[in-house]
Order: sequence, then structure tokens, then C-alpha cells
Amino acid sequence: MKISVVVAVMNEEDNVLPMIQQIHAALAGKDYELIFIDDGSTDQTISRIKQHMNAQTTLIVFQKNYGQSQAMSAGIAQASGDVIVTLDGDLQNDPMDILPMIEMLEEHELDVVAGNRANRKDGALLRKFPSKLANALIRNWTGVHIRDYGCTLKVFRPQIAKNLGLYGELHRFIPVLASMQGARIRQFDVNHRPRTAGSSKYGLGRTFKVMSDLLLMVFLQKYFQKPMHLFGKTGILMLMAGLAINAYLLIEKIQGHDIWGRPMLILGVICLLGGIQLITFGLMTEIAMRTYFESQNKTPYTIRSIHEGSRNS
Repeated sequence: MKISVVVAVMNEEDNVLPMIQQIHAALAGKDYELIFIDDGSTDQTISRIKQHMNAQTTLIVFQKNYGQSQAMSAGIAQASGDVIVTLDGDLQNDPMDILPMIEMLEEHELDVVAGNRANRKDGALLRKFPSKLANALIRNWTGVHIRDYGCTLKVFRPQIAKNLGLYGELHRFIPVLASMQGARIRQFDVNHRPRTAGSSKYGLGRTFKVMSDLLLMVFLQKYFQKPMHLFGKTGILMLMAGLAINAYLLIEKIQGHDIWGRPMLILGVICLLGGIQLITFGLMTEIAMRTYFESQNKTPYTIRSIHEGSRNS
């Protein structure tokens, strides 16, 4: 089995050498490749990686900073292993956890093993509390019950990893993206270490990004292949409400009552127009979804395996 280790880095010059040494030690005697993706570093990260590269190491250098999702996507696309491992370049993930996670993947015939930082070594206010809140929201809204979405250390089958569709900053939703492919996922408690060099790239500001991306994930998970079920249902309800309100006001008008300027008239018009717009938008997104699949010869389903019986049986 060949193992591909994908590490996205940005301004981690002091962590490069110990990272390489620890990965080599953890995977000694195994067939593996180490893929670094530099995501727009402005320090000596690139030169340090080049200085300590060997035949097993590949370095991908971005033109500028594109974000962790794009860096991971580029590394996964480059990977040629039978198993793909992702981990952070800040040494807070322990490479010694890689082989036990691969053993779990093989033993239980899983598609993804996600790391769970059971004893997280980060600040409570700026890192732990926002992370717990975000994890709880993602679990409740998506129905994918992973305790720690933010742990980068994960092990994948390549057919899952290479079809995740990591755009924007969706790397924190990898378990949800994998689940949408029907992946079998389990968690593994991993060692988490305090950062000893460099500085964290995360802060409270990412909480709002998580919330906006979560709305996108819920839509993709539940309505991507059936957008009319979201927009059409809401549009029909609004349209019916608008028709009912306007019918009531029409009766009031026939009976001689003045309806001009009444808030209910405005509400009825808004519901009527809003319902028509939502239904129209639902039809347009339905056409766009069908174009997405048909123009690229994609299928809206994934086959895990095909088994054929003996022709002589």
C-alpha cells in the first residue's frame, strides 16, 4: 500500500524540518510520498522545504495565497497513493497517529477516518469555545455526527478524497462532503499538541465564515439535486398566502370597504410576487442542476461496487 501525505503550509518555516523528520519516523519502512503545498508563504518556508526534500517529497508552490481548501485540493489531486492522509503543517497533529488510523480504515472497510482532538491544546476562549459551537451547529444541521470537524488529520480512500469538491473554505466540512458521496466514516482520537513555532492563522472572525458556509452545505446536502423542493415549496406557500389575502381584500372591496393603503394589501402583493419569483427561481436552478450533470456526463449517484456471478453457475 502506498500512502500519500498531504500537508498545506503557509509561513511555517520553523516547523518544516521537524515536520519532515516526524513524518519520516512515523512512516519508516512504508511506501509513501510527502506532498507539501505552499499557500503563499512570505517567509523561508519554501526554501526550507527545498533544502530538506528527498525523492519521496513533492512541493507545490501557489502563485499567491488561495486558502487551505485550495491547497488541500491541489495536494489531493497530486497524490498517487492507495490511501491519502491530510494533516496541518503546524506540528499540532501527531504523524504517529497516521498508521493506527490507516489500520482502522482497513480493518473496518471504511472510506474516511476523521481525527478527533480529544485533549485539544488550544486557547479556550479564542479556539475551543468557537470550535465547539461550530461543531454542534454542523452536527445538528447536517446530521453528520462527527465531534471534531476542525481536525485536519484525516485518512481517505482516494476515490472519496479526489471527489470532495473543495471550493471556497469548505475544508472544515470534509466529513459532510464525504457523507454526500455515501462514505463510511469513523472517528479516531488523536494526539493534539500545543503550537511551538509560528502563529495561528485562525481567529474569531472565521466563525461568521463557518455560518455562511454551513448554510451552503445544508443546501448542497439536502437540495442540490432537487432545488425545486426548496424554492418551489416555499414559493407555493407564499403564492397561496398571497392569493388568499388578495381574495379576502377583493371581497372587502366588493362590500364597499376601502382597502387602499392597508398593510394587508402590501403583504398580499409581496407574498404573491415573492411566490412567483421563488417558483421561477426553483425552475431555473432545476434546469441548471440538470445542465451541470448532463453537460459533463456526470451521474447523480455513486456506485460503490458491482458484483457479477459466474457465467457457469
